[in-house]
Amino acid sequence: MNTAELLVKCLENEGVKYIFGLPGEENLAVLEALRNSPIEFITTRHEQGAAFMADVYGRLTGKAGVCLSTLGPGATNLMTGVADANLDGAPLVAITGQVGTDRMHIESHQYLDLVAMFAPVTKWNKQIVRPSIVPEVVRKAFKQAQQEKPGAVHIDLPENIAGMPADGVSLHINTKETQYASYASFNDASTLISRATNPLLLVGNGAIRDNASDALTEFATRLNIPVVNTFMGKGVISYTHPLSLWTVGLQQRDYISCGFDNTDLVICVGYDLVEYSPKKWNPNGEIPIVHVSTAPAEIDSSYIPKVEVVGNMTDSLNELLRRSDRTHKEEPHAVALRDDIRADYEQYATDTEFPIKPQKLIYDLRQVMEPNDIAISDVGAHKMWMARHYHCERPNTCLISNGFAAMGIAIPGAIAAKLVYPDRNIVAVTGDGGFMMNCQELETALRAKTPFVTIIFHDGGYGLIEWKQEAQYDRASFIKFTNPDFVKLAESMGLKGYRISTTEEFVPTLKEAMAQDVPAVIDCPIDYRENTRFSQKSGDLSCPI
Repeated sequence: MNTAELLVKCLENEGVKYIFGLPGEENLAVLEALRNSPIEFITTRHEQGAAFMADVYGRLTGKAGVCLSTLGPGATNLMTGVADANLDGAPLVAITGQVGTDRMHIESHQYLDLVAMFAPVTKWNKQIVRPSIVPEVVRKAFKQAQQEKPGAVHIDLPENIAGMPADGVSLHINTKETQYASYASFNDASTLISRATNPLLLVGNGAIRDNASDALTEFATRLNIPVVNTFMGKGVISYTHPLSLWTVGLQQRDYISCGFDNTDLVICVGYDLVEYSPKKWNPNGEIPIVHVSTAPAEIDSSYIPKVEVVGNMTDSLNELLRRSDRTHKEEPHAVALRDDIRADYEQYATDTEFPIKPQKLIYDLRQVMEPNDIAISDVGAHKMWMARHYHCERPNTCLISNGFAAMGIAIPGAIAAKLVYPDRNIVAVTGDGGFMMNCQELETALRAKTPFVTIIFHDGGYGLIEWKQEAQYDRASFIKFTNPDFVKLAESMGLKGYRISTTEEFVPTLKEAMAQDVPAVIDCPIDYRENTRFSQKSGDLSCPI
């Protein structure tokens, strides 16, 4: 057995099912070792796509997704997806090939110090310098990647070390111990919750990672506290729940801003500052905060909790529910916002204008998708509309990258989602800008037999930047481009391609696309004049509470 074979044995021990990546001269020994492994290697068309697949796999399963590249340009291509996983809290293990240790002291072809390069975008990384340390490096990598807050780690394997004889065995995977919050924090937090007149729950992705959805719903229902979720916290409470005020996080005022204006306590559950800056909802740092999470609060002048309840979130919420008394409190003011929020959403149900409005397209998408189906949003103007208008009944059914927020994630992410949930409908929602960044992975999707639907919001430009330019300078520049014929492009890959020519065509076309046994692409001309209209409307927003 050589080092590469020992590495693969250790990956098998960690329960790895897939490795996403590209072959290269410096990772040949690893690829050879995978030939006789139950781990399936999925050859991608770009290393960034491989990292995004591992990223989304980790976010959906809680187990580290694994991606592989060669050295130099292969490793630099990998970095964007690795950074995305790290900032979004998705467990990921990146493995890179490297020149032999006998070439590292001199200027050498394609050599970069990858350990130094990946250090700023990972939780931990290490180069394997001798065969005997492989079991320890792999075990530590997966432990670091998967423990709270999850993120990316990196293993660098020089080619001469990979081929050396190795003698070792995989390490035992110890059971993770559950940690519980202190009684003192329960007492202090429950006192604040009981005394609050208009409390608000702000829930982030951490509550989903800690499987606290049921406890959160019970807590909110019994104590009659309205709930808002971040982009990455969608589905933590069903959007149909009467206390759900849907999603917060747009960079301008919306109905839910009124709730923060009138609250006297925000209970943050699994909230990560990277998802939505507290300076947006607590600019002066004056709103009292209770922090409920598996990790202590980050330092921010607008986020200084009165109490930190740090431990298993289900246990914490159940204990806070038991200790809090809100039986004699009046209806929280923020509940009154729900009627306006719902009316704003429903007004697009019968809209037939074309090009299709983003609100209408997303409304119709929601009507077709089943509760367990998964939508993965790319990054751009459409992400703002997906965050505001695509609502979820269950956790992890709408994935939005809002930590690193990297364009190009939707199509590779959809491949990973289909591998994890082959019986669900998966839809990648992307702009034409994001589509062209990783559309080559549609060939990977066809080869991997992962049929899903890609919906392109087609406007011929970088719509989100245009939106921001117009808001700041009253004009836009350098954002327009041309596109290929998306239908012909899809068909040239052996996929199904569709183009929407009327708003009424979208629903039947989507249903037909979902029924295909190959990936499908739907080209949807979009009316992004709605961006400016929304900004004008939000600027004139009059709070109903």
